[in-house]
Amino acid sequence: MGCTSIKRLVNGYLASSLGVSTNNEEVTGIKGRNIPLYQGGYNQKILYISGVAMRISKSQNSPAMKIAEAIAGHLSQNSNSLFNVQVVSPGWIYVELMDSTLADWLHCFTVNRNENSDLEQFPLKEKITCDPHYQLTNSLTIFNIQYAYSRCFSLLRLAHQERLIELDITDVKIFLSAKAIPWLNSDQKLRLNHPDESFLIHQLVKVVDNLVCTDSGSSINWEKAGINLSQAFERFWSSCRIWGEVKIHSPELAQGRLGLLILTQLVLRSVLEDKLGIVAPVEL
Repeated sequence: MGCTSIKRLVNGYLASSLGVSTNNEEVTGIKGRNIPLYQGGYNQKILYISGVAMRISKSQNSPAMKIAEAIAGHLSQNSNSLFNVQVVSPGWIYVELMDSTLADWLHCFTVNRNENSDLEQFPLKEKITCDPHYQLTNSLTIFNIQYAYSRCFSLLRLAHQERLIELDITDVKIFLSAKAIPWLNSDQKLRLNHPDESFLIHQLVKVVDNLVCTDSGSSINWEKAGINLSQAFERFWSSCRIWGEVKIHSPELAQGRLGLLILTQLVLRSVLEDKLGIVAPVEL
């Protein structure tokens, strides 16, 4: 799986499933148009919901549920076990990420470029440009985003110094892991299952979607996106320990939590510098 947004990944698989046959007609009613797709609300799982079947039901002269079931069946069989797919009345398609898929996505953005050679551009693969017309409105909000970024940076630097994690520090503003992070446990389930870990991941996925997918990025309030992510980080940091007993007795969990800090500082830097056009300071 290449380094991209999860929304783009799901959209690509949905698009490839639109050619399935329904009533001996191909489902091509929205060919060339954007597939309706949005991230579901926070429920400790990464879920995407599409109403594509309902949109094309009339043009295909077929019930939305039947179209949705055909698309979902094709998607389940051809997505290499990346998703759990369900159909919900009156024709919604629910696409939930498997833990292994989310772990691969986290790995892709947190491990250095030598292991992750398909990262064509750093920090994000897709080209991201700052909007020259974007007007900053709240200096305290900006400070809080900058503080969260610098806090992630200092915590990662400390963890590296204490050899809790080995980091690639060749970039003065971004830390990446020099080795793979143990995102999954022995049962191949995501190791990070605390509600505040899950909420931070949910926010990270949402912001990366908005950074990468231009259809949604054009209307994003980036100050709000940045402060929401910063608050999710603060919530995570206040309840999910890395040092102390966790470091001693659960080093893999500590490394996973540090992995979230890696991705958080990467995404916050993109919001600050690429979208808001201001400095992402390593110290405040």
